[in-house]
Parts: sequence; structure tokens; C-alpha cells
Amino acid sequence: MAFFKWRQSMSKSPFLTFMVGLACIGSTTASHCEKPLGITIQWDKTTVVSRSTPTLQVVVNPPLRPGQALGAASYKAVKDLGADYVRYVPWLPYPKLAVAELEPPTPQKTSWDFSLIDPMTKDFLAATEGHPAVLNFSTMPAWLFKTDKPVTYPADPNQVNWDYTQGTELRDPTGKELGDYYARLVSWYVNGGFSDENGVRHESGYHYKLPVWEVLNEVDFEHATTPEQYAARYDAIVSAIHKVSPETKFMGLALAMPSVAPNYFEYFLDRKNHRPGTPLDYISYHFYAVPVAGQTLDSWKYTFFDQEAGFLNSVRYIENIRKRLSPETKTSGDELGVILPTDNKPGDNVPPPAAYWNLAGALYADLYIELSRLQIDIIGESQLVGAPTQFPSVSMMNWRNNKPNARFWVLKLIKDSFHPGDTLVDTKLSEQDSPDVAAQAFVTPAGRKLLLVNKRDRSVELTLPDAEKAGALTVDEKSGDDSARSVKPTGGKIVLEPFAVTVISW
Repeated sequence: MAFFKWRQSMSKSPFLTFMVGLACIGSTTASHCEKPLGITIQWDKTTVVSRSTPTLQVVVNPPLRPGQALGAASYKAVKDLGADYVRYVPWLPYPKLAVAELEPPTPQKTSWDFSLIDPMTKDFLAATEGHPAVLNFSTMPAWLFKTDKPVTYPADPNQVNWDYTQGTELRDPTGKELGDYYARLVSWYVNGGFSDENGVRHESGYHYKLPVWEVLNEVDFEHATTPEQYAARYDAIVSAIHKVSPETKFMGLALAMPSVAPNYFEYFLDRKNHRPGTPLDYISYHFYAVPVAGQTLDSWKYTFFDQEAGFLNSVRYIENIRKRLSPETKTSGDELGVILPTDNKPGDNVPPPAAYWNLAGALYADLYIELSRLQIDIIGESQLVGAPTQFPSVSMMNWRNNKPNARFWVLKLIKDSFHPGDTLVDTKLSEQDSPDVAAQAFVTPAGRKLLLVNKRDRSVELTLPDAEKAGALTVDEKSGDDSARSVKPTGGKIVLEPFAVTVISW
């Protein structure tokens, strides 16, 4: 049986010492019982002050279109969450849902059409009303690029097309044509409309605020960019948007694999590589744990966190570059999650084991702890809606019952408990290399709190000081697709179930 033993060595000491023993159940040795872990919290010793906002990504998929039950439930979940800096991305595989001008303009006519784009965008902006959001219309019109023949796209807006982005060189090497496209797109939403290439006025009537615009996605690897190409495109787009929306801030790079592309950070964050006055408000990059085919839950519980450790090393390296070249630039990890190797293949309509969603939620919670310690500004879980053929394992909604799953409820538990400005205090495990439990204590305006993450599929029992004053909320397999459940200490003890994410409050 696992046990936590908490003791306070001196009645007036600011230290709290917790001795943690992992459960013997399911263990191959008795060492877990014989060698408990200890946690020492020094409530008066600040390590860092949090700058981190927990949030999520919303990727445009057909289930989010109006009239879809999953879409309605998903946007309700976003509204109820009330997070800042939710990222909205109309993207590559659905050209008609992402690109507002699909055909090149001619002196006779243009093809501007927001009829399929607006309904989802308006639903998103309504769901995030009152909170700053990040918009990224990441897919550029294919006609902006030199190609051997015109690029086609499906007539059915719901049909997937992975081949829409073609070409590597802009047909207008100055970037003005590219910038003009994005300036008109932004004007549609912030200035009530725009005049097209032929001087014809298109009225929208929209006057939304646009706090942050992210420029392209994954540095547009589909178009085989170099750091120099990306910086030039970033400058062209930012300059054009800034003229029509001067209060907007900008986010750059959105790198998919930051560990293999440090040259992008070195080049992008060096201001001499940009037009004078170009803002570098944010950089962004992504991380997905991706197990190999054939692995199961027994391996995932190690693979996910092992890959996370490699990602965190990359974050530290990137932070050193940022602080050296552009310390005022903020950082967003705006796609954080897991992609199973079965996604987008035949049979991906069969969901993974229920415990997978809790394990993926535990990974996000551990990332929140680690990235908060590194003072990363935005910690964004990916993604709101996935479904068979469209990365079902990445979903934060259960596409079978239209309810938020454990990954969403972990985010909500963290978002409701912790905020920028909270104080992270010294929290040490007696065995620094312990792979099984993560813990971080925070001093918040609402009081002292402790975030605990059980990374394994066995229970951990904790004995709490002042247990009669402690309350706890937890997301685990027992909570299922429902919100965090209340766990009241019994007999001075509390149990972390397998893959549980728990917040203890005093």
C-alpha cells in the first residue's frame, strides 16, 4: 500500500516535509514501499513568479461547422472555460474553410468569399468574447506561389486535401501581394470590410478587436521556407496588417520541431534581419509526444514523459537564444499534446483506452509545471476537436458523446487554480530523478495550493497536514468525461489515482 507521510519538523517552521511512498500494487519489486519519496515545500522561498497562461488551440475542422452537435458543444466548452489567448487556426487540409481568395484576381473579377469561413470564425470569437485570442489563418492562397500548373481544391469544403500548398517561391518576390492578402483578410474582421484588387468595396460590418496575429504555421514548411524566406514573409505580412490594425501584436515562427531548427530562432530574433520597426512580440513553437507503432499504454506512460524531457531541453536552449537576442519577446508553446501513430489511418475511429486521455492530460499538467518554472508566457494544449480522419487522439472533446474529455478537464482545473502572477515556491523531491510523481506548490491570491501529477498507472496515498482544512479536486479515470471531482481527505489521507492530476488547496 502506498503512503504519504507529511511532517512539520518545527512548529513555527515555514518548511513542510512530505515523505511519499509509491504503491506496491502492480510493482515488480518492493523497493517502492521501502524507499519513500520526500517533498519539502518552503512556502516563504520564491523560485519564480509565474508568467504562464494555460490555454488551448482550436483548429478548424468540419465538426466545428454550424449545425454540428459536436461543434456547438465544443464552443460551449470554450466559453465556459474562459481562457485567454486561445489560438484559432483555419488550416491546410480544408482550403474552402481557410482561404478567403482561392482564385487569383484578374482585372475583371476577384474570388473573395467568406461565406464558409465566417460562421466558424464568428462562433469562435463569440466563445472567446472578453478574452484576448490569437488568430492564425495559416494557409496562404496557392496562387501566390509559382507552380507548374494551377493548384486545384475539392468542391466539397469538408473533403480533406493535403496537397493544396505547392510551390516555394512567391510570384511577387517583393512580398507585397502576400501582405495585401492578409491586410484585406484582417480588415474584413476589424474594419468592416476592404477594397479588393480592383477597387471594389466588400462590406462585412465586423469590428472585432484583434489582440494577436500569428504569422503562418510551422514556418510554412509546406512551402520549404528558409529562415531568410520566413523572416521576409513575416515582415511583409506584419507591415501590411499593422497598417490596418495598428494595435495588433504579432507572433512568429510556430515551429513544429524546434529542436531541429535552432537557426530559425537565431535568425528571426536578430533584429538586423528584419525591416526597421518590425515588432517581434512573440515566438511560438510546438511539441507532440509521438509513440512508435506497436506501443501500448504500458509503454506510453514512459515514452510521453521521456520525449517531454527532450522537448524541455530544447525550450531551455531556445530561451537562451531569446534572452540574448530579444529578451522583450514573449514565448508561446501553442501546440502541446500527443499524436498516436494510429491517427488518420484505417481504424482510427476506434478510440484508445480510456486511461489514455488521463495520461495525455497528465502530460499537459507536467508541461504546465515545467514551463511555468521556465516562465513561458503561453502554455497551449492542442487541440479542441479531433475526430476520426483528423487526429482523433489529439482531441479534447469526446467525438462519440460530444462531451469534453479528461484532457479538457485537466486544462480547466489548472486554468481555474493558477494564473500569471502566482508565486512558485521551492518544492523539492528527496529523489530528484523520481519519474513517477510531479509536484509544484504555488502561493496564489486564493491561498496555498499544490499541483500533483501521477505519471504512472498505480495509486499513491498521501497523508496531509491540517487535513481537516484541506480540500482537493482531481481529474482521473473515475471522473471520466466529467469535470474534476472533489476528493475529501479521509483519516488525514488522500489518494492519487493512476494518471491523476490533483490540486490540493488549504
